[in-house]
Amino acid sequence: MTTRTDTPTARTARASHPLGARTWAAVILVGLVGQLAWVIENMYLNVFVYDTISTDPAVLAVMVAASAVAATVATLVVGAWSDRLGRRRELIAAGYVAWGAVTAAFGLVGAPDAAAEAAPAVIAAVVAIVALDCIMSFIGSGANDAAFAAWVTDSTVPANRGRVDGWLATMPLVAMLIVFGLLDPMTQAGQWPAFFAIVGGATAATGAAAWFLVRDRGVAPRPSGVWRSVVDGLRPSTVRREPALFITLAIWCVIGVSSQVFIPFVLIYLRYSLQLDDSAIVLGVVLILASALSVVGGRIMDRVGKERYLLPAVAVFAVGLVAMSFARDFTWVVVAATLMMAGMMSSIAAVSAMTRDCTPADRAGGVQGARMIMAVMLPMVIGPAIGAAIISGTAHTYVELGREQPVPGPEIFPVAAAVLLVVPVLAVLRRRMLRRSGSGTTAPLPPAPEDAG
Repeated sequence: MTTRTDTPTARTARASHPLGARTWAAVILVGLVGQLAWVIENMYLNVFVYDTISTDPAVLAVMVAASAVAATVATLVVGAWSDRLGRRRELIAAGYVAWGAVTAAFGLVGAPDAAAEAAPAVIAAVVAIVALDCIMSFIGSGANDAAFAAWVTDSTVPANRGRVDGWLATMPLVAMLIVFGLLDPMTQAGQWPAFFAIVGGATAATGAAAWFLVRDRGVAPRPSGVWRSVVDGLRPSTVRREPALFITLAIWCVIGVSSQVFIPFVLIYLRYSLQLDDSAIVLGVVLILASALSVVGGRIMDRVGKERYLLPAVAVFAVGLVAMSFARDFTWVVVAATLMMAGMMSSIAAVSAMTRDCTPADRAGGVQGARMIMAVMLPMVIGPAIGAAIISGTAHTYVELGREQPVPGPEIFPVAAAVLLVVPVLAVLRRRMLRRSGSGTTAPLPPAPEDAG
């Protein structure tokens, strides 16, 4: 890892390399549509399974965990591969096209016949949907979490990462807003094949556009093999060599676990537990407000510093979670959910930018594998399992067609908030570690200015 002190000269040099229009267009388009596909995988696929296949929360937890493992393997391999090639564009463009095709294929998975004694049919449908979800996660993570995330690191410097990650942090919220505003009525009407086809088509079209928008940054290819790079990135010696990077990833892991305690179940909670008739409007208002706050927060982050910004953002996240456990009507759900989502995305933006600052310049792709394990796989295995256990333990139900169905209760939110208590401890340890080592800002050199074309 190369450590450079952030001198006034260095800051001036970085400031002279602003992001160009093409880079911003690629960041916004590829980032947004990637999150659109992840909204389908992380949230609406759960609703699809709940509505058409099984209401057992354990099924959702298993599906989320399996897809997280597949996504992590893809990010490890494709990230190291992109470092070896020294290129990201082909992996982004081709990956998004394939990602879109697999997303559209979800509409071909048929629901079991509810009128039949359908235990074997339910099992077959669950196996099919989990397998397809793993394939989708593998392709999507290779394109988005490995290649695209590494390209963003290649294309940015510490002075502008707050803004970039602030915008990227809003992408899940904007994607949810688009889905809720334009496509949610299709899910309410059970038009799942058309729903998946539209999102899949948009994802594939973005892959074609990425071929023209994304420009590789001249990163030198790594001579080591892909598998050697994958193994090296996970060795204990690498953790000892990059302590600031891995403790930053540990902070991200805790924030991710907290998020995954409630995210897989939040749509079901709003729709079936609170029974809000205007749930789509609630979500729309929340996502607009939280997105605006996250963008403003990114600019503040660049001014005050990522480390100083992190803990207040986490505190807002925790307050919103606690407030959600008490909110029952339209107004209070909007207030609580806005705090919750804005705090969550601001926390992720801060820790994401901190991770980029700690990333060695020649291993941006390889680091995505470690990030995927800490920030995605572990949270998606641990968080939903906690949420499912809480739901099963509290035994909240609703009655539909004379049958009781399990639903999430408000208890998932304070438990998610309790997980966040670990973040300040890790933040203090990280600060002491950096103070002991006497390190300044860890960062790659500024990327070359973008060509005018």
